[in-house]
Parts: sequence; C-alpha cells; structure tokens
Amino acid sequence: MVDSSRNIDVEQLISYSDDLVRVLKDKRDLSNISQCLEHSKALRSSCDADFLEAQSLLQDYQKKIDVCKKRTEEAKTEVAADSEIDLLQKELHDEIEKEHFLMDELRIITNEINDLELQRVSVQERRQILKKLEQDELRAQRMLSLYASVTNIIPNLDDESRFSGHIVDRDKKVVERFEFDLTKIDCLDACNGIWKMIGSS
Repeated sequence: MVDSSRNIDVEQLISYSDDLVRVLKDKRDLSNISQCLEHSKALRSSCDADFLEAQSLLQDYQKKIDVCKKRTEEAKTEVAADSEIDLLQKELHDEIEKEHFLMDELRIITNEINDLELQRVSVQERRQILKKLEQDELRAQRMLSLYASVTNIIPNLDDESRFSGHIVDRDKKVVERFEFDLTKIDCLDACNGIWKMIGSS
C-alpha cells in the first residue's frame, strides 16, 4: 500500500524533471570555447597585420641597403674621400642591423601565427567533442524518458551505491518512492524487485 505522506503531485515531479534537464544542458562550456575562438581569430588578424607591416618594412630596408651598396661602389669608383666611404659603410652597417632586427620580429610573428593555428584547431576539436557529448546527453535523456513512459519508473542516478527512484501511477496521480541498497543486496535481487514493482503498477 502506498504511503500517503510520500505522495507527490505528478505535475510537480514533471516540473522538477524539466528543471533538472535545463541544468544538465548548461551552455557555459560552449560559450567559453566560442569566446576563445573569437579571441583567437582577432589575435590572428592582428598578427597577420603585423606580419604584413614587418614584411613591407623589410622590403624598404632592403631597397635602402641596395642603394647604400650602389653608392659605396660609386664612391669607390670615383675615389671618394675616406670620410665619405666610412660614412657610407656606417650607413650600410646600420641598415644591415635593422634588417636583422626585422628578421627576428618576423620570425616571432610567424611563430605566433603558428601557435594561433594550433589553438584554432584545438578549439574546433573541443567544439566537436562538446557537440557529440550534448548529442549523447540528449539521446540518453530521450531513452530515460522512454523507459519512464514504459515502466512508470523514474530512477535517481545521483547515488551509485543505491538504486532508487519513484514509481509513477498516472491514473491515481501518485508517486511511490523505492530504494535498494546495493551494498546489502545483489543486482539480481534489485532487478527482480523492480520487475515486481513494474508488474504491480
């Protein structure tokens, strides 16, 4: 016989189940991954702009180096004064140092772009995994709903040491709680007990 003090309104139980499903479908992880991907795209765009700017400056300095070399050769041909040749040599040395500095910057930017590409691939893989997990969760929820409709049993999956839940009688609009302590009985006895409850509901 059902204990009237444990009877629950079925609509309240269904409302509680809906709230539980909403909690399980929290989108915070997907939101965090999406924000990370947007940040990665913005950083990638900034690095691309820096890369193009550094490349343009490198070309300009290469032109200046070529001009310095040409002026140096002209100065040597015209037997220019030693002081002018020294000045040209100094300018050439300065331009070569600038070129080396720009090459280092270009290498750093290239490494950052490669790192961003790896992050983008990682984010996409995590999004695919999260999407699959959500699909699996939705499938499991549908299966649980189907089992509940067929057996009139709503299990409680919070405690793995106990098999518990509620038996719903829609005709009488009542709910009876059940519980099996798996540390005291084996799974076969628990299953037989559940089958008896299903048969009598």
